[in-house]
Amino acid sequence: MLQKIGFLPGFNKQITPTGAEAQWTSGENVRFRYGTPEKIGGWSSLGDKKLTGPTRALHHMVNKDGIKYAILGTNRILYAYSGGVFYDIHPLVNPSGTAATNFFSTSNGSATVTLTFSSTHTFQTGDIILFGDSSTFSTITDSVYGASDFADTKFMVTDVPTALTLEITMDSVETDSGATTSGGITYYQYYHVGPAEQVGVYGWGISQFGGTVTNPQTTTLDGALGDDAYGTGGSGTSITLDSVTGFPTSGTNYIQVGTEEISYTGVSGSDLTGISRAARGTTRAAHLDGATVTNYSDYAAWGQASTTTDKVAEPGLWSLDNLGTTLIALICNGAVFEWDSDLNNAASTRATIISGAPTASRDMLVSTPDRHLVLFGTETTIGTTSTQDDMFIRFSSQEDITDWAPTAINSAGTQRLAAGSRIMGAKLGRNALYVWTDTSLFTMRFVGQPFTFAYEQVGTNCGLIGMNAAVEVDGAAYWMSDNGFFRFTGKLESMDCLVEDYVYDDLNTTSNQFIYCGINNLFGEVMWFYPTSASNVVDRCVVYSYLDSTPSRPIWYTNANSLYPRTTWQDSAVFGLPHATAYDAGTDTCDTVGNTEGISTYYEHETGVNQIKGGVTAAIPANILSGDFDITQDQKQGITFRGDGEHIMRVSRFLPDFITQAGNTIVELDLRNFPNQTAASSSLGPFTITSSTNYQSCRARGRSVAVKISNTAVDSNWKLGTFRLDVHAGGRR
Repeated sequence: MLQKIGFLPGFNKQITPTGAEAQWTSGENVRFRYGTPEKIGGWSSLGDKKLTGPTRALHHMVNKDGIKYAILGTNRILYAYSGGVFYDIHPLVNPSGTAATNFFSTSNGSATVTLTFSSTHTFQTGDIILFGDSSTFSTITDSVYGASDFADTKFMVTDVPTALTLEITMDSVETDSGATTSGGITYYQYYHVGPAEQVGVYGWGISQFGGTVTNPQTTTLDGALGDDAYGTGGSGTSITLDSVTGFPTSGTNYIQVGTEEISYTGVSGSDLTGISRAARGTTRAAHLDGATVTNYSDYAAWGQASTTTDKVAEPGLWSLDNLGTTLIALICNGAVFEWDSDLNNAASTRATIISGAPTASRDMLVSTPDRHLVLFGTETTIGTTSTQDDMFIRFSSQEDITDWAPTAINSAGTQRLAAGSRIMGAKLGRNALYVWTDTSLFTMRFVGQPFTFAYEQVGTNCGLIGMNAAVEVDGAAYWMSDNGFFRFTGKLESMDCLVEDYVYDDLNTTSNQFIYCGINNLFGEVMWFYPTSASNVVDRCVVYSYLDSTPSRPIWYTNANSLYPRTTWQDSAVFGLPHATAYDAGTDTCDTVGNTEGISTYYEHETGVNQIKGGVTAAIPANILSGDFDITQDQKQGITFRGDGEHIMRVSRFLPDFITQAGNTIVELDLRNFPNQTAASSSLGPFTITSSTNYQSCRARGRSVAVKISNTAVDSNWKLGTFRLDVHAGGRR
């Protein structure tokens, strides 16, 4: 007889497929709306180019003339997007440019160009250097490279050999004999943001702190070591010792010179080969000829040097907001900048540092409607980076982002929070600012003079896992903590989550700052994009449906498909549709020559049913899988789903039902006789269902059955209705 089958909305991954009867267990590129699963909307890339590095912040704003801007901060460059064009608005350390002479050195057959400065520079590997126009260029002798290769062009610094030199990489190799410090040009230095990845660092136990070297042979350097990435002499790949007796000769080993550790992988004569400077979290330094060298490979006792760590160095991050039509941009643990979107030439104007503001802060936002610029984890002494306190809050005077010193006639002020070790992030709420530490939640409410803000700790053991792991929507704050998902609506709530183990058992906590929470208010979704344990980049998404969820049935679903995870997300308020960014760690070309840190692509979401990148259209494969359902047969020979599995089920046909369907949809019936058995597809399936399919014969037989709905083709779309199965009870064996 024909039987309707229905499933509760959302995924349940906390139990087995057998236990998830009448529920969905998994899927890709699907969502639930009004309790019904459907394929998600499509997306299309925006803009005239790919961006340098992973995007870590995205903010939308509108100027007085109604011009819409998207501000995107990558780990290297700050961009403004408008009208299909990306504009580089990154602040410059030297806004007027610096003239350099005898600047370039090249070698035949190499794409490396060495830049030699007349005085110590402050560039770091990965930083951006921009060259001036061709009028500032003077010819490089004995080189194929000319003005067209450098003028008005950005380069990524690929190495910093010394304090007076750096290296960049060209798109093609030198074919001339090679230049030796010739030519000149004006250059501009971009403010440093940070690395593309979040990496482990070493804390207590570095070096011989409390430990013992079991085989402490010592010798001395035969030749000085510079403060650079090279070996003896400043350009080699090995270090020469006066003696190598007793030093390990195979595997990865370590020596200590001063406080610096150096790894090596081989020994040749008196040379240590395969060297790597500043190993195991130590700092590179210069060492004189004859400096003591200690075998540092074998340790014993407490405090020994470690090869693993739970400490991390944070990646390059931004905090973006706007005060009216002025963009406020903070480099995490760096300075804060402003950019006036109302200028007639705004797109060709760069952000500039805010005069008088602190120079090192963790996070930032603009408090509205009172219009204070608030910095979190900032300096106790303005302008002195060494006084940065991760728990210290400082806010400017009302509507004056240059006035920071509290006085009797302004509203500037400070506050230090007490619960936690550092402020993780902050969000603007309906009636307060939400401020999270690594352990707690505080509210920060504007109360006016004389205190300006009032502070209240409203939650404990609920700290924020990463700077961007929280959102506020409709008067509620949602966030991801180290120990679960939380909500604050005036009271703190731990959120029931039917995919919690799936998320937290496979979460890369070392890359916690990459977790990004976004809102899709078109469908009532809060989304967390996060990296799994096997990935250093975002590769999965978990979604909470805040509109359709009920206290008795919270609706959660996940997406592990690499098509969808995003590094940032911005809701539809300004542009009408959600926007997001995706990261590709490959070597695709972008607007920076010599880029080694991948590219970002900017997307508009909920448009069409396909994915479109660079004008190329591809399908969005989507699928959803139910838990196992079985039957029971009552005394009147009736059949009831959600049975006890006592009887074998025979399914002779099914009647598909789609609320909407475009293109073909694939239906599979997965059969199982025992819970631990691997499911087998029906022998006649998979079944291709068209919009005109009335019924499908299937001849499926098993003690339990699961239904899988999917599509793989371009232009396919579906929204599921209520399927019916023609079911008969068989025997017990």
